[in-house]
Amino acid sequence: MKQLQLSELKRHAMTGVSYMLPLVVASGLLIAIGNICGNNPPVISDYKSPYTLWQAAVTLGVYGMGLIPAVMSAAISYSIADRPGIAPGLLMGMIANSMGAGFFGGMLGGYMAGWCVNFLKKVVKVPVWAQALMPMLILPLLASLIVGFIMFFLLGGPIAAASFALTDMLQNMQGGSKAIFGAIMGAMAAFDFGGPVNKVASLFADGLLLQGIYGPEAIKICASMIPPFGVTLSYLIRKSRYSKREQDNIKIAFPLGICMITEGVIPIAAVDPLRVIFSCSTGAAVGGALIMLLGVESPVPSGGMFIVPAMQNPLGFLIALGVGSVITALLLVLLKKDATEETIVDDEEEEDIDLSNINIK
Repeated sequence: MKQLQLSELKRHAMTGVSYMLPLVVASGLLIAIGNICGNNPPVISDYKSPYTLWQAAVTLGVYGMGLIPAVMSAAISYSIADRPGIAPGLLMGMIANSMGAGFFGGMLGGYMAGWCVNFLKKVVKVPVWAQALMPMLILPLLASLIVGFIMFFLLGGPIAAASFALTDMLQNMQGGSKAIFGAIMGAMAAFDFGGPVNKVASLFADGLLLQGIYGPEAIKICASMIPPFGVTLSYLIRKSRYSKREQDNIKIAFPLGICMITEGVIPIAAVDPLRVIFSCSTGAAVGGALIMLLGVESPVPSGGMFIVPAMQNPLGFLIALGVGSVITALLLVLLKKDATEETIVDDEEEEDIDLSNINIK
């Protein structure tokens, strides 16, 4: 039962991420393009005064970032309670954003809104003539009132305080603290190649993106690319470490890694999980530490090599990616043993088919 509940929580969160991610990418790219081409123009504050195309791009991106908690909350609530959950979910996200609870407040508001709608479906009884009003009026209104009051008077303030404290702590990190944080987050992002641990690190980075902290996003991107790059480099150094089937998988994993898709390493890790996971996590930890020490930041949460020009200190990102990939490759070459090709022999030879006895009438 507990495993089922955790699976449901994860499924709803992934629905929220899938709806939110296009908005995050589009908004981040708009901000990055506007800043690069317009030399960091300010957000438009007075629409009666003249403004440039790049100011408009940055402003549009900032507006998009402000919508992220609402979209995340509405998507989670919709995943839980279907269409009646959309309106209260949007409102909870807007409350979270306005109170400073941000991404994590929006997530919590989405869960609460969806659960509240499902609870009301069971307990609220109306006459037959009013049943058509349940999904479009009664359920959204009651859920918005109940969960909205909870967010305003109970949970919004503490979540916002915790969010501000986390932001201050990360912004005030220096030297060793930054390196340790980067190493832990990098190792988490690479540990299970897109699995639950990676998703936790990804959600954490996406939440900090709304607070104006872009370093964790750069760590997430770098750590997701180090496993396929490191495995490919180790294959180029010592091909004998991999079987023919693994070599074919590596040829697929590398182009996926360019696009920040780390799942291509899973077939290689499945053959020798301990050595591959240790090597990739160690390389990603070093890469994450370098990201923080070199001040690399990414306003865009995904895109792999294609969004490197939009980063703060793109050269630093390439250095961190290269060092992490080299460390991963060297560890794989040192720790892995040469592969032994298995010859598949059929237990029984195929019988010859005798067609001479077939008569066609």
